[in-house]
Amino acid sequence: MRIWSLHPRYLDRQGLTACWREALLAQAVLNGTTRGYTRHPQLSRFRASADPLAYIGRYLQDVASEADDRGYRFDRTRIVRVGAVTQPLEVTDGQLAREWSHLMAKLAIRSPEIRAQWVDVVVPEPHPLFTVVAGPVADWERAVLPDA
Repeated sequence: MRIWSLHPRYLDRQGLTACWREALLAQAVLNGTTRGYTRHPQLSRFRASADPLAYIGRYLQDVASEADDRGYRFDRTRIVRVGAVTQPLEVTDGQLAREWSHLMAKLAIRSPEIRAQWVDVVVPEPHPLFTVVAGPVADWERAVLPDA
């Protein structure tokens, strides 16, 4: 499961649809409607929020908005809780840099034309749910990111 901290605009078609599916899975875990992935480390940042379902719902809304901008139709009725979040979640600049490196490597293989659009970006924007703070790679991040 990869719940990107990066803005969804950077994702290629495969990445955006995978992000939608994986965030829906995260929502099911947080809602207690699935037994798998219940201990997935990336969910800790949502669980630590005031309202995990509202925060994952907001995450999904922003992914769906990016899909809308591209002419895709993601089924927003699948979002369990649509509501305002009181404050953004934090992501460290170290985590964002790690994810950016990982995404660029993925895009080099499967979508070089998309990678070319973003290759000059030095500091990528976070997903709108997140605000960037100084710090290292998150403790929930895997030491070695798998190919996918």
